[in-house]
Amino acid sequence: MIKTASIISTGDELTSGRTTDTNSNWLADRLSAEGVEVVSVITVGDDSERISWAWQAAAADVVISTGGLGPTADDLTTETVARFTGRKLLLDEEQADAIRGFFDRVGRSMPDNNLKQAMFPEGAVPLPNQRGTAPGYRFDLEGGAVGVVLPGVPHEMKAMFEEQVLPWLRGQADADRRFVSRTFQTFGMSESALDEALLGAIDPARGRLAFRASFPDLSVRVSVAGQPEAAERELDELSKEVHRRLGDAVYAEGDTTMQQEVGQLLSRRGLTLVTAESCTGGLISRRLTDVAGCSDYYTGGIVAYSQSVKEKVLGVSGVTLAMYGEVSEETVAEMALGARRLSGADLAVAVSGIAGPGGGSDDKPVGTVCIGMAGDLFSEGAFSGGEFSAGEDIYLEGGACARTYKLGGNREWIRVLSSQLALDWTRRYLLGLEPWRSGFGVRGGG
Repeated sequence: MIKTASIISTGDELTSGRTTDTNSNWLADRLSAEGVEVVSVITVGDDSERISWAWQAAAADVVISTGGLGPTADDLTTETVARFTGRKLLLDEEQADAIRGFFDRVGRSMPDNNLKQAMFPEGAVPLPNQRGTAPGYRFDLEGGAVGVVLPGVPHEMKAMFEEQVLPWLRGQADADRRFVSRTFQTFGMSESALDEALLGAIDPARGRLAFRASFPDLSVRVSVAGQPEAAERELDELSKEVHRRLGDAVYAEGDTTMQQEVGQLLSRRGLTLVTAESCTGGLISRRLTDVAGCSDYYTGGIVAYSQSVKEKVLGVSGVTLAMYGEVSEETVAEMALGARRLSGADLAVAVSGIAGPGGGSDDKPVGTVCIGMAGDLFSEGAFSGGEFSAGEDIYLEGGACARTYKLGGNREWIRVLSSQLALDWTRRYLLGLEPWRSGFGVRGGG
């Protein structure tokens, strides 16, 4: 039974900082979801001695390596593994034919050095690669451990892990004991606030909690081990407790993104959305259109970066702009109303802010962002039949609502967080919740 894992990432591009090692993060997350504890993550360059050292240091039930399987001279993983384990390298004719077939399908002649990728340590089990030329392999290590070698190209590695490694991994598990987990996507609470809210929620004897930050989201994973049916029941009970404690900070379960959740809500309600963006420069629109089928509910977006476009296209009053400025609750409210009027959409969300690094002032420093929304519920003056509870820091007038946030971070962080706030406003509106309560963990007056 495999309980622990070590991950090795190979490549000069990783150790030099030119490329971010996303493979290790992804693998660690997938292994943890299967109840396998990741005890180490090692990153080394394309150097045989260092790769050999990594394999010696990686003590676990399974060692998974990515990278170094290309055809060039600096791809050293396989020959190093063979030397480390004292095995011969043998050509696998089936995998060699598969590599030739790959080149035939793309209409290119195969360089001779690509056959290097069909060489495996003696006794290794090849793992075919349907998306590239570098097959992986699995082999036994001393002491009952197992080594798994995968290519470094992320989409190839992920597919091979899901299709070939994961079924094998699950086959090593105790049939009478199952590891189940559930992930909750959250927004609006800091990691420390989540930890505090969930303190004592889960007895370590029953299950465990894990937090993962992937800006701008924070996810919480609840894991339980036990007999299959009992483990599922236990997970259901613990999940209810998580929802009870975190409330509407949980926006989805599983791998759902905020934009996917918003799309699902719009589809279920049969409503349409339009966006009006300034400081985010179309980022909200891009995120929404990343979701297949978004044309059913997303009418489009207007990037009103300049004052003239806000005024001439969206119809923001010149008086409003002169009195309050482009970054103001009054302006984003009129941006939302104008976008809704132009598109005929049921709902409009708008954003304007100062993303920096320049442009700030004492009254409106870098990170000042205003979110606005226009929809029928605002003109009706009620959410779910109850009266609005807008405070003095909420702008609410003429069928629109707006609020000012003070965000931290660099330009990119401010833009991404602004887009997340705008999407969360949309989610909350569609659920009948007060949109302005979104992101209470990042709001700073205004």
